[in-house]
Amino acid sequence: MTTKQDREEKELLDSFERGEWRPVADAAAEKERYASYAKATFKKDKRVNIRISQKDLESIQKRAMEEGIPYQTLMGSVLHKYVSGRFQEK
Repeated sequence: MTTKQDREEKELLDSFERGEWRPVADAAAEKERYASYAKATFKKDKRVNIRISQKDLESIQKRAMEEGIPYQTLMGSVLHKYVSGRFQEK
């Protein structure tokens, strides 16, 4: 059985082997920039309480279980992607 991670890993490897990856001009600066993004993203200094339907909560919990992460983490990730303009519906 092929897992989602196995497929993604294969796609990455195939992409690399096709020569689709290019070096970054200033790798050290880029690494620093993305490290600061990650630090800011994972800093959780505010608590928010919301009311959602039981059905939506159960759907979120099911999706989080499929992803192997806590449902609060999934909710935070979705909100972060939305406010940063990176949320994409399929």
